[in-house]
Amino acid sequence: MTVSVWLSLVLVCMLGAMSPGPSLVVMVRHSLAGGRLHGIVAAWAHALGVGLYAVITLLGLAVILKESPMAFQIIAYAGAGYLAWLGIKSLQSKGGVAAKLESGEKTTLLEAARDGAMISVLNPKLALFFLALFSQFVAVGTDVFSRSVIVATPLVIDGLWYTLVALVLSSSRMLDTLKRRAVWIDKFCGIVLIGLAIRVVVTL
Repeated sequence: MTVSVWLSLVLVCMLGAMSPGPSLVVMVRHSLAGGRLHGIVAAWAHALGVGLYAVITLLGLAVILKESPMAFQIIAYAGAGYLAWLGIKSLQSKGGVAAKLESGEKTTLLEAARDGAMISVLNPKLALFFLALFSQFVAVGTDVFSRSVIVATPLVIDGLWYTLVALVLSSSRMLDTLKRRAVWIDKFCGIVLIGLAIRVVVTL
């Protein structure tokens, strides 16, 4: 794999990680409700999910998924259901930002890791990303080193991006501002998550 090809992969992965979506909502929730460490744990659990998709694509399972609409629909509907569940929880303020901040209760590290991994693994957008874009880079690298780079690049970029998000959101100045708007953050996150779930179902 040449440096120019790798830089193209880096650019594509950065655009994919930085695009707003359900993953960002989950990172915001855990960074606010649990703090910096919880946000970072959620970030790297999410990154491991990204790495999992990279490995699946590398092994050729993406081709099977692409040729089996039923398998993709199962993943898509499961992802939509999980998004809707998170949205309803946020709207009801049960485990959402407002409830955690008011009671002083923090989300556990296990909850942060679970949500970070699940929103990654069950995200149909991520599956489409690797099917449509990532596979072209898989064909370029055939040796062990190139394949390792192909898997590590999206994983590391995703983890670093959401770590940055967690660090920014957990700063004292930002946290004080967001605490005053915790209830509205809950409602907004809930609406966004349910809207994304509906969009997934409608576009299938």
